[in-house]
Amino acid sequence: MDLNQQRELLHSTLRGQLIVSVQAPAGHAMRDTHTLTHVAAACVDGGAPAIRCGGYGGLDDIRAISERVDVPVFGLTKEGTEGVYITPSRDSVRAVAEAGAAVVCADATFRPRPDGSTFAELVKVAHDSGVLIMADCATPEEVVAAHRAGADFVSTTLAGYTKHRAKTVGPDLDCLREARDLVPEAFLIGEGRFSTPADVAHGRLIGADAIIVGTAITDPGFITGQFASLLK
Repeated sequence: MDLNQQRELLHSTLRGQLIVSVQAPAGHAMRDTHTLTHVAAACVDGGAPAIRCGGYGGLDDIRAISERVDVPVFGLTKEGTEGVYITPSRDSVRAVAEAGAAVVCADATFRPRPDGSTFAELVKVAHDSGVLIMADCATPEEVVAAHRAGADFVSTTLAGYTKHRAKTVGPDLDCLREARDLVPEAFLIGEGRFSTPADVAHGRLIGADAIIVGTAITDPGFITGQFASLLK
């Protein structure tokens, strides 16, 4: 199956769907590849048609989860904590692809990358490796640029996490809406602080082709806190 066929198949499979992000940072009680692999499998059992994973668990998480589940894996690495650190370089994209991801997720903001690459160059590396690429963006303008650079998926993942856009309480629905208006033909994913079913429904209503939810589904500590807060 060539890249165009892969893209068309994933777009049709994921349109209107909920993708689940399964990640845990260093120091988190769930920071264990074995644990996260079972969480990912449980999410697939619940109906998730794709899993986003990697992060600070990096390639080990991607390998283990892609071998365990029978749905596409959106893989990424997180290298550092400042600036561009989500799959930040050409080598990072290549490594994520080789680890088993069907889609590589990479920072597509206008900030400089550590290896001096452009996002268009990351797209080429991904495609040359036989996989698709998703652009993690912070602004509608970055969504437009990433789409023009050849991204197979564009997302609002980083809205509110760079200096270019204020962080909203809950998902940045205005960013999503503006991006949809600017690139109606793109496969647009809403991601970032989607915490309730109502958030997901609203995101779809204003134009997201799919929504990614992570913490609100896969972090028992966060979920417990939400319940406990109502009793205080």
